[in-house]
Amino acid sequence: MRTAALRRCLAPVLPAVLPPSRGLCVRQPRCDGGGAAAAARKITENAKKSLASLKRENPRLEPTLAIIQARNDHLIQEINKNFAEEVGLRVTHIHLPEGSSKDEVLDEILRLNEDPNVQGLALDLPESLYTSKVLNAVKPEKDVDGLSDVNLGRLVRGDADDCLVPPTACAVMELLEDLGGKTVLLVGAGGAVGAALQSMLQREGAATLSCGWKAPQLQTKLHHADVVVVGSKKPDEIPVSWIKPGTTVISCSPDLLPEKHNYGQENSHAAESTVGSLAIALRMQNMVKNTERWIWSQKYRKWDLRCLKLQPLSPVPSDIEISRAQSPKAVDVLAKEIGLLTDEIEIYGQTKAKVRLSLLERLKDQPDGKYVLVAGITPTPLGEGKSTVTIGLVQALTAHLNVNSFACLRQPSQGPTFGVKGGAAGGGYAQVIPMEEFNLHLTGDIHAITAANNLLAAAIDARILHENTQSDKALYNRLVPVVNGVRGFSAIQLARLRRLGINKTDPGTLTEEEVSKFVRLDIDPSTITWQRVVDTNDRFLRKITVGQANTEKGFVRQAQFDIAVASEIMAILALTTSLQDMKERLGKMVVANDKKGGPVTAEDLGVTGALAVLMKDAIKPTLMQTLEGTPVFVHAGPFANIAHGNSSVLADKIALKLVGEKGFVVTEAGFGADIGMEKFFNIKCRASGLVPSVVVLVATVRALKMHGGGPNVTAGAPLKKEYTEENLQLVADGCCNLQKQIQIAQLFGVPVVVALNVFKTDSPAEVDLVCKIAKQSGAFDAVPCNHWAAGGRGAVKLAQAVEEAASQKNSFKYLYNLELPIVEKIKIIAQKVYGAQDIELSPAAQSQVDRYTRQGFGNLPICMAKTHLSLSHQPEKKGVPTGFILPISDVRASIGAGFIYPLVGTMSTMPGLPTRPCFYDIDLDPVTEQVKGLF
Repeated sequence: MRTAALRRCLAPVLPAVLPPSRGLCVRQPRCDGGGAAAAARKITENAKKSLASLKRENPRLEPTLAIIQARNDHLIQEINKNFAEEVGLRVTHIHLPEGSSKDEVLDEILRLNEDPNVQGLALDLPESLYTSKVLNAVKPEKDVDGLSDVNLGRLVRGDADDCLVPPTACAVMELLEDLGGKTVLLVGAGGAVGAALQSMLQREGAATLSCGWKAPQLQTKLHHADVVVVGSKKPDEIPVSWIKPGTTVISCSPDLLPEKHNYGQENSHAAESTVGSLAIALRMQNMVKNTERWIWSQKYRKWDLRCLKLQPLSPVPSDIEISRAQSPKAVDVLAKEIGLLTDEIEIYGQTKAKVRLSLLERLKDQPDGKYVLVAGITPTPLGEGKSTVTIGLVQALTAHLNVNSFACLRQPSQGPTFGVKGGAAGGGYAQVIPMEEFNLHLTGDIHAITAANNLLAAAIDARILHENTQSDKALYNRLVPVVNGVRGFSAIQLARLRRLGINKTDPGTLTEEEVSKFVRLDIDPSTITWQRVVDTNDRFLRKITVGQANTEKGFVRQAQFDIAVASEIMAILALTTSLQDMKERLGKMVVANDKKGGPVTAEDLGVTGALAVLMKDAIKPTLMQTLEGTPVFVHAGPFANIAHGNSSVLADKIALKLVGEKGFVVTEAGFGADIGMEKFFNIKCRASGLVPSVVVLVATVRALKMHGGGPNVTAGAPLKKEYTEENLQLVADGCCNLQKQIQIAQLFGVPVVVALNVFKTDSPAEVDLVCKIAKQSGAFDAVPCNHWAAGGRGAVKLAQAVEEAASQKNSFKYLYNLELPIVEKIKIIAQKVYGAQDIELSPAAQSQVDRYTRQGFGNLPICMAKTHLSLSHQPEKKGVPTGFILPISDVRASIGAGFIYPLVGTMSTMPGLPTRPCFYDIDLDPVTEQVKGLF
């Protein structure tokens, strides 16, 4: 038997409930009858039991070992297959032609490295292909033969818990006993297996020598050896008699099968064994260990986050100067710190990465963290800093209180970036970095939405043109053409036939009436609601005429462009819960009515699959980081008026899994609480099924003074003295808006923490007054915040208040029942949230309500399109207007997104450029390639 010293460094296959220990070579007890075959049987039986245990705890587990073979040895292939089947493993053989090149082998290795369905990878190659480059191409986590430098390095260092021993080397050790003080000679056993054997033999106390068959003084070395391990076929000119009597000889040729030479027969005084099937059994044992490690890797990982240090300056520099002064972590490093696996991210440059939705399946049993919404009071045109509060809060939670947290933000449109608002990455020392990448293009999601939206718009006009200019037969022949002598419907056409009640699959069997029903959508051009989009503020696209070229044969109609983020596809991206759900929502989008008044959808136009293809990458949230190195998801950016103004459900769901049960996910709702928060609860939470823990309500002394009767605040104009000097009366009078917004949050049963975003012109007395009134009005707490100037440290008290509020009892509820009539749901929002006395629908609005109800869309939630500058429909009415009648000028529907949106007054979906847009200040240094003037 081997000594206790070796056994102490060996680890068995552990139960699945423990962290995996890959261990060194597992010493099995000798079976009756001894020898390699008995040991192989015992190892196989133990591996089978271990795998069965893993499968009981993970019923869907189907571990797969891929073996790349580049030589004609069917016996090896058969033995591997038999052992794998006995253990319960799946084996995929990739049989390359004999004589395959190193590059061909590498291509297969790299492909299998990235295959998520393969947990282990082994190589059976000619000796010439076992190069360092080939062996190290195998990912260490899939290297069941333990031949990579990473595995061998761990083995040599004695890292028993973190390595796999090459099966051949392990088999040799299995067959040897009591090596202390003995001399072991390795002949023709070089490379990775030889290095592993030398390390293990020396650890056992054996004196180890290694040489080739042509080494000088080979006869002397063979004669003095107590054990000879033969790694390759013995040349005929070397007689077996050179091996002294009584020597133990072990053959471990590369094919793992007995050599034709039988040293024991040629020298009756030598005891010979071969590793043969024992090595293959040990390979399968390694695969089971690898499977256990893979299962463990799929479980939730504790964060190991290295936060970035801030050194705030006074006065506070510009946002872009602050952003550029900080060196962000590489995004793959950040991903690893928060528990993302390497195959769960797609890296874009150095600081951005898409996160794959497969994570949700991996962590489906992981409890969610706490869910925090940042909303605000009715803002000034300058904004009150919700994004800055969101980022300051997560910086405080994670960098200063050591609590896992994630910020989930909307992607900004480039329209406002180059127009009037500038960047949207937060501000001061509470930012997402790099801010240039956050504000410009990001990972191209908005461009994907633009492409998908405009493809659908093109399909609508093209279909009308073709139906107007062709007979039923001509349309049918073009829609269902003969390809290579075969005529067949596409999958989406078959789905349309089923919707029409035509249960046929052969194009030649449709009647003339059925053909007509199939080919004619009969779109009424006057009812088209689907517009083209572009991500630029361009006022001259608000009303356009299309179809003026002669080729369009006189089909001219008025249309318009919206800004890209106003597209229903953006709203769908923000509300979808999976690729399948997104595809279904895209198909349901109603783009017009037919001439009988029925809805025409993207599915009817046959474009659903193409739209999903364009959106397949956009559905993945983008990972970035704050100035203090804490994680941020940036995903989706729907309008907060005609859509719901929240970041994506998917980003929130993934973040809630990653932060762990005690962590926090902080997301932001657009505009004031009366708009963004109400839609978050009634629309987004219905779509996601998530329950919020806390509302953080952002207020500023500046905005409260405006609501208290202060002069108008205009973007780009200096603030009047009322806003820069202490005025407690204006503050007290304006707190009515804060009180109203607290009451709105309380309608949903969620605790409220008021975050007072402090400016340097705010006096201590004004700050104290706001906090006092907020608490008296029902807020759980009210905290002044200074994160803009101090980073996360300036929001620590807010973070502590949020933690405490999140531990309170939550009685979350929706504001209305979906089964209520559309008009009744609108009235509930108008009266309970805005404070209106009643609503008034225009004839056009009432007609649309009747149409949507008749079409079966009456049970959708409501998304009010209203000004954000007042609780009422009149932006000049500040404070808390009462007694007003809310006018509903029109009612529209985003059926794919899943809501009805009434228009309160006139609502522009294409902003225009001001006299002096932001682009005057934006520039690029041609030498450094640095962006200037973003904010």
